Amino acid sequence: MARVDDFFATAGDVLGQIWTAATTPVDPPDQTVVLAVALVALAVVVVTPVWRVARHVVTIAHEGAHAVVAMLTGRRLDGIRLHSDTSGLTVTAGRPRGLGMILTAFAGYVGPGIVGLGAAWLLRAGYAVGLLWLLVVLLALLLLKIRNWFGLWSVLVSGAALVGVSWWLDPAAQSAVAYTVTWFLLLGAVRPVVELQSQRARGRAGTSDADQLGRLTGVPGLVWVVVFFLVTVGCLVLGAGWIVGPVPA
Repeated sequence: MARVDDFFATAGDVLGQIWTAATTPVDPPDQTVVLAVALVALAVVVVTPVWRVARHVVTIAHEGAHAVVAMLTGRRLDGIRLHSDTSGLTVTAGRPRGLGMILTAFAGYVGPGIVGLGAAWLLRAGYAVGLLWLLVVLLALLLLKIRNWFGLWSVLVSGAALVGVSWWLDPAAQSAVAYTVTWFLLLGAVRPVVELQSQRARGRAGTSDADQLGRLTGVPGLVWVVVFFLVTVGCLVLGAGWIVGPVPA
């Protein structure tokens, strides 16, 4: 019984430390650091060999967005699969047509940019460490719906890396990582949209989200690609403004 009490006491102390760290605002890093990590994130997105690995993070956000919107619109979430080629699949059940299905299909490509925009808002408010722990929680929830081994490994590795950063690194390093992740989500949301249209132009994406939306709404798939692009670029511009702009008093 004493061991059980000790366990709960220790767990309570750990959760208390996490809560305190997550809810305590920290000073933003120097603008030089902010711009430096932005360039690092841009290099990761632009350099194709590196992008092929880092794109898994964008896929996690993409499929997570499908999942969240599906549940918010009343659809049943059956599972999520993440594949080694950076593709993914979110399986939901419900009406095959209608607003819920349209919103679920729309959410994927804009999801990473919207997540990045939310992250930029948290950074602007000073909650860099809180952002890292929030991402850990979201990955833990996502893990409950993963239905294949690669997806399980991908989410676990991402979560473990964030836990390591959030628990062991000093606040300055944690803040730098938080800014890097945010920049990557904002920048990395745009490239998959460009890749999507490139695949569509070669006839290789007939079942893409844009084409599904075309069949659901009667609006051509190309129009949906343009909408994806405008939303992700808009998130990038607004998020970048929040990150590098003056912090409100």
